[in-house]
Amino acid sequence: MNELLRAALVIARRDFAATVFSKSFLLFLLAPLFPVMIGLIFGGLTMTAGRGDLPTVAVVAGEQDFAALAAAHERAQSAFRGAPMVQLRRVEPAPDPDSLRRRLLVSEDRPVIAVLEGGLAHPRLTGGVRPDGSAAGQLALMIDHARRTAAGPDAQAIPLVVSHTGRSSAVVASQRTLTARAGQAALFVLTILLATMLLSQLIEEKSNKIIEVLAAAVPIGAIFLGKLLAMLTMSLLGIAVWVAAGAAAVALIAEQGLASLPPPAVGWPVFLSMAVVYFAMSYLLLGAIFLGVGGHASTAREVQTLSMPVTMAQILVFAFASLAIGDPDGAIGLGAAIFPLSSPYVMLARGAELPQLWPHLAAIAWQLAWVAIFLATAARLFRRSVLKSGAPPRWRRRARA
Repeated sequence: MNELLRAALVIARRDFAATVFSKSFLLFLLAPLFPVMIGLIFGGLTMTAGRGDLPTVAVVAGEQDFAALAAAHERAQSAFRGAPMVQLRRVEPAPDPDSLRRRLLVSEDRPVIAVLEGGLAHPRLTGGVRPDGSAAGQLALMIDHARRTAAGPDAQAIPLVVSHTGRSSAVVASQRTLTARAGQAALFVLTILLATMLLSQLIEEKSNKIIEVLAAAVPIGAIFLGKLLAMLTMSLLGIAVWVAAGAAAVALIAEQGLASLPPPAVGWPVFLSMAVVYFAMSYLLLGAIFLGVGGHASTAREVQTLSMPVTMAQILVFAFASLAIGDPDGAIGLGAAIFPLSSPYVMLARGAELPQLWPHLAAIAWQLAWVAIFLATAARLFRRSVLKSGAPPRWRRRARA
């Protein structure tokens, strides 16, 4: 076992150095920049098209106060043409204002960022806004303009009282679901994108007869394991660069920096560690399958033909794993967590939705066992069908006898 690991590390170091210390690796790191730039361009073109995406404030007031505030909103909107303005929605006052406020803040049918109460005389803003934020500043300006219009230019200025509240349970659950879906999608895209690189590398070494030279020196299992470890390390290096660049962009662009991202149930440090581990598990599982497929192909056309069914099957696996979001302890959630190919996606989403940590330890051990099974099977098939070595299976020997 020690000799197998030692040989695998030698292969991994060889492939890692040949890949990372090459000119094409820089292009590999810059590859995600192009779809991000396209997304930013299209996002900037369509940002002003959808009015429904602007933040909305529920105004609990009578018709007269709301009409004065709406008129001030129209004047401000015409004065600051092109700038994003907070939207107003009137709500009829209720006998129990506290209950009405809580219901408005947790409503998912018509979500609002805050609730404005007290009319023009005693304005109070409650919700997910900050006193120094743009929404509070716009509302304070509108209220002051509406009060001066109604009572005259000598009307006394009354400050807007802002109460910043934490996110409600309904909003937190919705945000955790969003984090779970985003984590699953990122894990799927990265796994498919990076695992296919194994195929081209294996085909190149097969065509140059390098794989046969290596097979004469070290076991096939060590070659496959070394290649998986090398490409996994290279992929993790690229992901680290991309994540650092993305975090820097969010910190510079978002109003609240990284705090604007919806936090997962286990917290960001643990969730990011889980993302690295589950990416490694997903990469090793799919990479072992791709190595087994690539071992039976001799040209790039054969690689595309053989890898297409695996890729389409992985899309179905991803769709199966996405059904577990929202109900990780249900029948579908548990079944997808047990199935080895969908287990990394389901468990990463579980980390975003539920705070328990012990199921992840069991899942990682389960996935490691299947990585060993897939890798041993791929090496055995490659040795028998490509290198024409090794004893035939027991059932075949019995059939011949």
